Amino acid sequence: MEFRGYFRLAALGLVLAGFAGAVRADTAERPLGVIELFTSQGCNSCPPADELFAEFAADKNMVALAYHVTYWDYLGWQDKLASSDNTDRQYAYMRAFGGRSVYTPQAVINGRTHVNGAKREDVTGALDNLARTGQGMNVDIGVVQNNDTVTINVGAADGPASAAHVMIVHFQPPQVVDLEQGENSGRQITYWNAVTDAHAAGMWHGKAQRYELPKSELEKKGGCAVLLQAVGKDGLPGPILGATIVRRPTI
Repeated sequence: MEFRGYFRLAALGLVLAGFAGAVRADTAERPLGVIELFTSQGCNSCPPADELFAEFAADKNMVALAYHVTYWDYLGWQDKLASSDNTDRQYAYMRAFGGRSVYTPQAVINGRTHVNGAKREDVTGALDNLARTGQGMNVDIGVVQNNDTVTINVGAADGPASAAHVMIVHFQPPQVVDLEQGENSGRQITYWNAVTDAHAAGMWHGKAQRYELPKSELEKKGGCAVLLQAVGKDGLPGPILGATIVRRPTI
C-alpha cells in the first residue's frame, strides 16, 4: 500500500486535542467498540494502518490499542515497541478464529472478528455490523480515581453470561519514531497507544462487581484500558463485552 506521508499539521493538531481531552474523560461506559491493531515498524504495509489508527485512538468513543509484534524484526529494523507477549496475543487470536497464519496490519474488532487494519471501510463496517447484531459493548464499565486507589465498577450482564476476565492493558503515550533501517527506512511515524503489558484484575461472572487497584499501578504507565473479555476453556481470547480507557491525570 502506498504510504500517504506525514500527518498534516492541522490534522495532527486535532488528534492531539482529542488525546488531551481524553485525559480528563476517564470513562466511556459503553464505547462504540474495541480496535486492537497488530502492527510492526518493520512492515511496509503498516504505515497507512498506523495513520488510520491514530484517528481511532483520539476518538473518545473508541478503545484503540496497538500491539507491536516481533516477527518482522528480521527484515532489518527492530521494533522497539514490540514484545513477545503482543505476538503471542495475535497468535492466540489466530487459533481462536481458526486461522493458520498471522499478518499485519490486522485489526481485531471487539475480540470477535478481524479485518485489514489499513482499510477504513472494513474497520468501521465491522464495528457497525457488530453493534447492529448485538455484539458490541454490552456491559457497563466505570472507573473512579481516588487519592490512592482506582476502583473499576463492572455492571451486570443484560442476560445470561459466561465468565470473563477483567483485563488491565497498559499502553504508552503517543511518540514519534524515526525509522532508520528496514522496509520503512527514512519514514517518521507517530505511534499511539502502543501496548506494553497486560494482566488480569479478576474474574467476572455476570453480576455487578467492583475491583480495586492501587493508583500507583496506573501512574507508572502512560495509560491503560480495561477490557472485559470472555475466555474459552482452551484459554484463548473470546468476545470483548465491555471496555473503557483510563489515563493519568497528567501526561
